[in-house]
Amino acid sequence: MASPQGLQAPQEFGGPLGAAALMLLLPATTLHLLLAVRSGPARLLGPPAHLPGLSELWSPRVLLLLLTWLGLQAALYLLPARKVAEGLELKDKSRLRYPINGFQALMLTVLLVGLGVSGGLPLGALAEMLLPLASVATLTTFIFSVLLYMKAQVTPTSGLAPRGNSGNLLYDFFMGRELNPRIGSFDFKYFFELRPGLIGWVLINLALLLREAELRGSPSLAMWLVNGFQLLYVGDALWYEEAVLTTMDITHEGFGFMLAFGDLVWVPFTYSLQAHFLLYHPQPLGLPRALLICLINGLETIPTATGKRLLVSGWWGMVRHPNYLGDLIMALAWSLPCGTSHLLPYFYFLYFIVLLVHREARDELHCLQKYGRAWHAYCQRVPYRIVPYIY
Repeated sequence: MASPQGLQAPQEFGGPLGAAALMLLLPATTLHLLLAVRSGPARLLGPPAHLPGLSELWSPRVLLLLLTWLGLQAALYLLPARKVAEGLELKDKSRLRYPINGFQALMLTVLLVGLGVSGGLPLGALAEMLLPLASVATLTTFIFSVLLYMKAQVTPTSGLAPRGNSGNLLYDFFMGRELNPRIGSFDFKYFFELRPGLIGWVLINLALLLREAELRGSPSLAMWLVNGFQLLYVGDALWYEEAVLTTMDITHEGFGFMLAFGDLVWVPFTYSLQAHFLLYHPQPLGLPRALLICLINGLETIPTATGKRLLVSGWWGMVRHPNYLGDLIMALAWSLPCGTSHLLPYFYFLYFIVLLVHREARDELHCLQKYGRAWHAYCQRVPYRIVPYIY
């Protein structure tokens, strides 16, 4: 298949071979983490204690649960929004419109779940279903990505993403061919970016907290901290939902397996790893250490720049991507309640280092193309990328 003229872009992630490897490695890593976290040794490195059978990975009831969850979030997406925002200008000079109602969806979900739990809904049982849920979500992602790829075949060239139209089927399937796949006003990429995965992450954390209360009489302080930190993060992301319209995912990336898997599987099932770890490996946490961890998490107050000028004062005068530094500090604070006896709950922190270093390299290339000589001058003024005096 020939690439549409003018859409060629440098291949990333190792090209087609790298994309194929990631489509195998990412689901396998998710499966390994979910198996390891509930095992006695809880080893991040090394084989799992046992390999699950098909009955542990698949259940029609779990599939129905996942589809119900997606249907609920889709229905909440379609509710009247407190605001409708316009995205950045597209190649054809048009601007897409997006409902800003993610925080509303979060609050309504919390209300519905609260009513369900008060009425006897056994939400804690969700903690025992995470392995088959992740497996079913992975299968759903593959099927959905095939449908996205097929839809892109009839999309005008102006609606395609440069990075996902190399002409190689595997690579384009992974990166995503269409920039903004929609049916009517329903934008799939925007919906999956912040809705079912992020809110699902909060729900999984809550289920793990309730399950711990069932097993031990009450949730531990460490579990409360992890739930509180991550709920605050999700609530903040959805309250400022409009900010996502200027991110690279929305403005440059196609919607294919990479983003779909990340949104639907990777975020809810690996970002909840700390709470999952605490359920099976309780950690003592005193009040002084908890207050110190709260202080570390509160340091993530670094703003982001949305203007076109290159800032050389404040945080941006110290490092070129201080928002990434804040993300790393916050990720560390999420892991600290799990103690230091195991490496496994620090997986998110380690993964985030790799993710942000890679994303920073992509940002550097994009900024160089956008600002040219001004970017070179800025790099001379601010030589450090993420961590002052280190990197």
